[in-house]
Amino acid sequence: MNRKALLSLGFAITLGTATLADRAVAQWVVFDPSNYAQNVMTAARALEQINNQIRSLQNETTMLQNMARNLESLNYSSLPQITGTLTQISGLMNQASGLSFNLTQLEGQWQQQYPSSYDATVSSSTVASAARQCWQNAMAAFQQTMQVQSQIVANVQSDQNALSDLVTQSQGAAGALQAQQATNQLVALSTKQQMQIQNLMAAQYRAEAEDAARKAQTEAAARATTTRFLGSATAYSGN
Repeated sequence: MNRKALLSLGFAITLGTATLADRAVAQWVVFDPSNYAQNVMTAARALEQINNQIRSLQNETTMLQNMARNLESLNYSSLPQITGTLTQISGLMNQASGLSFNLTQLEGQWQQQYPSSYDATVSSSTVASAARQCWQNAMAAFQQTMQVQSQIVANVQSDQNALSDLVTQSQGAAGALQAQQATNQLVALSTKQQMQIQNLMAAQYRAEAEDAARKAQTEAAARATTTRFLGSATAYSGN
């Protein structure tokens, strides 16, 4: 290889080396570590903001779902059963014969069946008939008490199923509204049972009071009959 060729080759190598060096320098100058780190931090903060927004939306969705569950109504009602059993008890109470539970009617019935005194002209048959009527009324009152007792026993047996269903509904409530509605129905069931007991006590006390009045009236009628039979004391004085 002649000298001219060697010079040309050396120049080309030198030029190529210089070009590669320039490119390396240029690439080193373009990459800025601090700028790159800043860009990375900016991207990380943006990603964190996006994640926070996603979590916020998820929390809002959960809150709305909870609100929907809390506002969901209970698809169960024991009210028809409660009112139905109370209607049965009321029907038995309204069938009372003799002395009524109505205060206005009671006043007139009491004066008629249990007069404060017997007139001297009242016959023995009238007194006996009145006593028999009072006895029949007392027996009817005791019978009504037993009917109310029997109905309450039947209602208590049916209340066991209602109580079990309400407890199940309360324990399985999806939200606050369902739990509150189940609790309200449990309170209503308890109130119904208390009202049944009050009706039973009223029937029992009425029967006992009517029987006591019958006995007192019978004693008064017996004394009046005896007095009328004996007449005045002067009839046997020998004067």
